[in-house]
Amino acid sequence: MKKLTWQDFDDIGLSLFEAHPAIDPLHIRYTDLHQWIVALPDFDDDPMKSNEGKLEAIQMAWLEEWKDNQE
Repeated sequence: MKKLTWQDFDDIGLSLFEAHPAIDPLHIRYTDLHQWIVALPDFDDDPMKSNEGKLEAIQMAWLEEWKDNQE
């Protein structure tokens, strides 16, 4: 199984959607988002290597998955 890093925006977004399908990603604080990402079973990167840009990219990838499944 592929290990996820901070660069895997789309894969992390999908994993977050699968873990929290009822959550609107736009209502998540970055501090909570960070905790949820590092708690993913496939995530294997340094938690300190995140930044606002990476969290935003992951949030947008998650939002796309969430929107696609609201129809």
